[in-house]
Amino acid sequence: MKSSLTQFNQLPESVVSQTLFACCGSTLWVENMRTRMPFTDERKLFDCARQIWYEVCGEADYLEAFGHHPRIGDREQLRQRFAATADWAATEQAGTKTASEAVLDELAAENENYFKQNGYIFLICATGKPASEMLALLKERLKHDREEEIQLAKGEQFKITLLRLQKVLELRAPFWNEVSQITTHVLDTSVGNPGAGIVIRLKQKSAKKFQAIGIGITNSDGRVANLLPAGLRLPPGHYQMCFDTNAYFEARAVVGFYPKVDIDFMVFDETHYHVPLLINPFGFSTYRGS
Repeated sequence: MKSSLTQFNQLPESVVSQTLFACCGSTLWVENMRTRMPFTDERKLFDCARQIWYEVCGEADYLEAFGHHPRIGDREQLRQRFAATADWAATEQAGTKTASEAVLDELAAENENYFKQNGYIFLICATGKPASEMLALLKERLKHDREEEIQLAKGEQFKITLLRLQKVLELRAPFWNEVSQITTHVLDTSVGNPGAGIVIRLKQKSAKKFQAIGIGITNSDGRVANLLPAGLRLPPGHYQMCFDTNAYFEARAVVGFYPKVDIDFMVFDETHYHVPLLINPFGFSTYRGS
């Protein structure tokens, strides 16, 4: 049964810690959340959760939290090691239940490759994602270096944390479920249909290079709504949206002139930025949408 925020503030420390730990398996995050109680409203709860995760926690804390998740599709780990959150994880990974044995076998193999490459499990907010999409994103993320992957996994963990907080608390504010600050959609103007199944990376310009901070695959409407966790606001700066148009056209036996499309843009404030892509095999265009 869910608790109201008022009830949650009045729970014993041990119960609060246990509840928060089920939402995010970082000891430092839990301790800092507990010391900032009581949460007077949902905004304070949200802001504390975000600020502690992104500004207080470091790599060791992220790795601790990642380690409290079962590998995608690993049903045995769901049963044995993660009893406290097994029901949640099973629901979050529901897309693996209807997957073929071949897809599950490939997920297991690529998960092992990911672990060997990075030293921690592949983490993704699996809610609503079919196994085929998880597998496609896993293969894409194997292309990143470890530093970039930690940044992506950190964002995925925060998405999971927000969902789990809503499972234990009565939270009604709209910002818990709002779309990413950066969104996109793809339209294939050569056929007049959405560009479905296109891998998109959102990158942020650092002092030295662009680094991926979000990744997704366009749905049947050509959209990706959750490149970033709900409510997260990016600092002003130089960003890039990268579209894998080559794989999209190859899958349709179409020869495309541009193997990829990278759209550079600037973020000036905390408002919503919609960066659409109109493509055809020999051209593309973009604009700031709404």
